Amino acid sequence: MFFYSRLQTSFSSYSTLVALLSLGLMAAQPGLAQEQALEGGVEDWVAATMCAADNRAVDLRQGPSFTLTGADGNNPRHLDAAQAGLTTGDMPNLQLAWAVAFPDTSSLRAAPVIVGSTIFYSATDSGRVFALDTKSGCAKWVYNADTRLRSSLAYGVIDGLATLVFGDGRGMIHSINAGTGEAIWVASGQASDNQAMITGTPVIHEDKIIVPLSGSGVVTGGNPNFECCDNHGAVTALNVRSGEKLWEYHTMPTAEYTGMVSSTGVKQRGPSGAPIWTTPTVDAQRGQVYVTTGENTSHPTTNTSDSVIALNLETGEANWVFQALENDMWNFSCSAGGPNCIILENTNSVDFDFGGPAILVDGGDRQLLIAGQKSGDLWALDPDTGALVWNQRIGEGTALGGNHWGIATDSERAFMTINDPGTMGENIRPGIYTYFVATGEPSWSYQVRSECGDERSDRLRRCESLYGFSATPLSVDGAVITGGLDGRLFVFNSDTGEQLFKFDTAQDFETVNGVEGYGGSIDSHSIAAGSGMVFVGSGYGSFRQVAGNVLLAFKPSE
Repeated sequence: MFFYSRLQTSFSSYSTLVALLSLGLMAAQPGLAQEQALEGGVEDWVAATMCAADNRAVDLRQGPSFTLTGADGNNPRHLDAAQAGLTTGDMPNLQLAWAVAFPDTSSLRAAPVIVGSTIFYSATDSGRVFALDTKSGCAKWVYNADTRLRSSLAYGVIDGLATLVFGDGRGMIHSINAGTGEAIWVASGQASDNQAMITGTPVIHEDKIIVPLSGSGVVTGGNPNFECCDNHGAVTALNVRSGEKLWEYHTMPTAEYTGMVSSTGVKQRGPSGAPIWTTPTVDAQRGQVYVTTGENTSHPTTNTSDSVIALNLETGEANWVFQALENDMWNFSCSAGGPNCIILENTNSVDFDFGGPAILVDGGDRQLLIAGQKSGDLWALDPDTGALVWNQRIGEGTALGGNHWGIATDSERAFMTINDPGTMGENIRPGIYTYFVATGEPSWSYQVRSECGDERSDRLRRCESLYGFSATPLSVDGAVITGGLDGRLFVFNSDTGEQLFKFDTAQDFETVNGVEGYGGSIDSHSIAAGSGMVFVGSGYGSFRQVAGNVLLAFKPSE
């Protein structure tokens, strides 16, 4: 069985990208380009994904119905009915409309941009961005970044031109024409004397692109011969028209040799870590940018790890820092008791990152800044000072969550997903938990259980333990959408917690582009909605989760 055989492998590689189907050729001679690609054999699937030559126009006359970051720079993960083209009453009637699959792909992690009849989608392993037709799933254009992608897409209209912006694994920022898929410019988003990936989504605000950088040493620290560790989190601001760097912020100074030596005699460096895996939040009223950080990866630890940080929007200087957990030093060596995991008397070593952004919300008579953490904590802060207003915690927290990739909010509640793998301790609480944002008081909750049995156990490795909610939820009208690491998609009533819809994405799919398609874990930022449809990327092969390669589109039945 195709699905079962694929689930046993977690792909980490991506194919060498061959330019048989260049954007210029497609624009000039779309029929010829498709014919040549089919004859070439290497990229048949790209040609098979393309729309008919007379159906490739991208209509950008209306505003976006979905972006990861709102036009005001905030990240609430909420759409009203008008934005989404969906109501709460539509949710029980969702049905699968189409599926598109991407070969040599194990994980679909990025959030799209949806404008009118086009969904702009980053198939991260393939190194491509697609402009897909929302009604059929065919591609209007394809942009080849020629490298693995990690970030979701940002969208803005710059000097009258609809523009998509995203980062790649090399720390480069791409600015492309949303109408044609042609590059406008590509520039480095790196901060000086530091190397980092771009995992969070760049944010477009007026004349700036705010770029989060996830340098850490967390992976290289697992190498016992590596002088751990040397990179750290940072933020840069680029000119939106040229990519020129305007300012940069570092979560710590450049690492130096500390005098510490590992148990195998390897010299150690620090400080390092406090990566920014997440999307910045812009607060234009206060002139601030909020970023959240991960753990330190070597000693000495800093006051910027596992933190929420407010930066001056114009200069990048830090206005305040709220640290949720001190002395959290962790790298891959710690997962196996390796020599680069040096535990001191005050070391926590629990890897309790902030994996999602901070969100600015109206909390009754005041604004609050709220964020979820992998510890299972939900924090509400004063955005002026960073002072703690309220805090709630669910479960034990783990390196994979707790709250892994962030939360969603509507005007009343915060929706926090909890992963808590099912083999981790007695206090595991996988599910979704809701809180009134003004006070932090609990509302409803749903504790998810595994759903295995003979048939699902055969299809899903680790079925009994791999079922928590890790992906960022999405609030739509009066409903909240979430998904499990076992591939199940859920929709709940936001007010009552009533289950409105459930669908198992961990299965084989017939795809519109003919690529063999199979679903897996739902994780990261893979749930979106807009233009009257719900979109889900199914598959996340990292961390021994379930690989998959399909983008699924749902719409209400007629």
